[in-house]
Amino acid sequence: MPAAARAPEVAAALKLPFAEQIAFFRGKLGRLVPTAKWTDLWQQEHDVAFMVAGAAKADLLADLAEAVDKAISNGETIQQFRRRFLEIIQRRGWAGFTGDDRTTDRPQGGRGLAWRTRVIYETNLLTSYAAGRRAQLEDGGYTHWMYKHSDFVQRPRPHHVALNGIVRSKDDPFWQTHYPPNGWGCRCRVLGVRGPAQARRLGGDWDKPLPSWAGQTDPKTGAPVGVDKGFGYMPGGSVVERVRALAKKTIQWEYAIAKAYMDAVPQTARDAFATAQRSAAETADIVRRYAERALGLRNGAPVPPPTSPYQTIGLLTSDQSRKISAITGIDKLGNELYDWALDPYAVRHIHNQHGDVSVEARRGQIAVSAGDYRLLPRIINDARRIEDAGVTDAGRRAIELIHDIDGVEYHAVFEVLPKRRMVALKTMYKRKVRPPIIRP
Repeated sequence: MPAAARAPEVAAALKLPFAEQIAFFRGKLGRLVPTAKWTDLWQQEHDVAFMVAGAAKADLLADLAEAVDKAISNGETIQQFRRRFLEIIQRRGWAGFTGDDRTTDRPQGGRGLAWRTRVIYETNLLTSYAAGRRAQLEDGGYTHWMYKHSDFVQRPRPHHVALNGIVRSKDDPFWQTHYPPNGWGCRCRVLGVRGPAQARRLGGDWDKPLPSWAGQTDPKTGAPVGVDKGFGYMPGGSVVERVRALAKKTIQWEYAIAKAYMDAVPQTARDAFATAQRSAAETADIVRRYAERALGLRNGAPVPPPTSPYQTIGLLTSDQSRKISAITGIDKLGNELYDWALDPYAVRHIHNQHGDVSVEARRGQIAVSAGDYRLLPRIINDARRIEDAGVTDAGRRAIELIHDIDGVEYHAVFEVLPKRRMVALKTMYKRKVRPPIIRP
């Protein structure tokens, strides 16, 4: 299809994401559901859980949930989401991304990949938009709602066009089965109206009757006539009050708020999200850029200093908390949420102590550069060993993470900051991996 003939991107058609939309999706993050087919979660169950057909592992689901969250909250395009999706399935080795009964005849790449990513992207954006709007309609106090067919679709569906402009009371049973989206890729929406005059201004008809087929069931699908299988429900209808409350907290989704929210998420899901966040390519780049700002240079050009005193590298997993608590004797680590962190002082300290090529060579080590900081999330996730590093010069307990990457052994020392609930980088050095000693 020529580019000019394509329908506009969903993100563009829906305009900017809004608080209620983001809140609806984030309200599902506490329940990641492994599934084999898209029908394993049915209708209202999607209000409180996240799934991707065929994705059964917690770490994979967490990665995909994070990717969808970024697509929704940042208003990303399908191309941006597709790049992130492809990186995830390659990193996780997921061969089952076409494993539901809508996609079994499609190849694992090419058109199959493009089709599957579009379904995931569009369905999550459209349902979260609809659920968010449902909460806004309640806040607006509208007693009547109007069905509005989208002008952005290339191939209008006759049943959806026939509903355009219909106004019904918000309590009318019609909305329980026909609140859009009413099918795959449906971009119809609902507007709040206060009377016949406003309905006319919005292109509606206060007295327009429902089509005769509106209350009938399609015998082939079991869904209401004109509605695709699985879409005969009101997205967000079962969680309106929760979305309204959560929207007030997540409009900015600052880290402190995110951390407080994650406290209520089940431990296994929380661990999976923490690992997924660090596994994302952009997290590595964020940490690298923060280090460059702390040093004041990027590619030899001056850059302004960081605006934040700390850069988080995500929450400690429960296993990491237990290990570090056992090493340091700090019980809080096992009972509260701590996050890995980086501050400008540590970056400058490492640069001064371990950034000189000749000095490090004499020590049998390799100089640390700003680019090395992008490896910190990987070192944290996959550390070969976590060891006791004693007490820092400030009298704080410290631990050392050791990990091998591409023939280089990285040592990252972190100190525990109980008041800030952080495990913050103190110093870092690296050297070539020592060959094993072979005894005769």
